[in-house]
Amino acid sequence: MSGATAATSEANLHKNLGLSSDRPEPSEAAPSGLSMVVFSGDLDKVLAAMIIANGAAAMDLPVNIFFTFWGLNVLRRGGPVRVEGKKTMTEGMFGRMMPRGPDHLQLSKMKMGGLGTRMIKKEMGKKHVMSLPNLMKSAQEQGVRFIACTMSMDLMGIHKEELIPGIEYANVGTFIDAADRSRMTMFI
Repeated sequence: MSGATAATSEANLHKNLGLSSDRPEPSEAAPSGLSMVVFSGDLDKVLAAMIIANGAAAMDLPVNIFFTFWGLNVLRRGGPVRVEGKKTMTEGMFGRMMPRGPDHLQLSKMKMGGLGTRMIKKEMGKKHVMSLPNLMKSAQEQGVRFIACTMSMDLMGIHKEELIPGIEYANVGTFIDAADRSRMTMFI
């Protein structure tokens, strides 16, 4: 590949990922806070992410959560939603097959046809552990940024109208910038 072609390819990659080629120098301030990628749509993994996010926010740390691929299902509204424009057949199939919102997520292990999920939710109630929707609400009230990955939304046919209010929409460049300024970064 010639030098000019490589430079053009790199510029296109930067543009598609939302990265700036003339990035400012990192500031002198020490990084702080937490940035997470929530890739999973499994109940137990998302519960862990929200518990960690709430704990960090309670310690006055800035928290950014970037929801991508299956993690976007956490941000979906509970029922069917009318969207502008028409979905393709594949987008419609994705929408019907994926869980709609935090109340419909399943465990990653011990699913047992949904029995495992019901059992863990019952135990959470007995032990006074906040439900996933309440953990999410608490995190947002504490200023945790919920960021939906626009590229994953496009790939999976998820429209903004289908997601809960109070979230941001951005590309991977936004997450990389937030992670660069964070003291800790997690992938869940």
